[in-house]
Amino acid sequence: MNWKNFLLGAGAGVIAGYYASEALKKNSLASGEKVLQTVKEAFKDSGSIEGSWIKFRPEEYEKYAIKTQVYRGGITTKEDGETKQYEFLADANTGTIIDVYPVTYA
Repeated sequence: MNWKNFLLGAGAGVIAGYYASEALKKNSLASGEKVLQTVKEAFKDSGSIEGSWIKFRPEEYEKYAIKTQVYRGGITTKEDGETKQYEFLADANTGTIIDVYPVTYA
């Protein structure tokens, strides 16, 4: 075996491994648990957290021409003695919170 061929093969393997790992990173989703933790951290300053939830299966979301996958979740807080509920949407690819809105009952 010749060292030149060995080094050439090893180098090709390293390059292929790098590109494979980058492709996997692009196709992987953000952790739903981390998204929920981020939301809880943001709300803990405004009052105590009574409960929270998140759907771990992403759903399709479209607003105008933008299409993405999102996690949908909610949080219940106690603010100034009053219970308030909020729902949120988070980008499933990046974990970025897209929208937070209060839940109102008619």
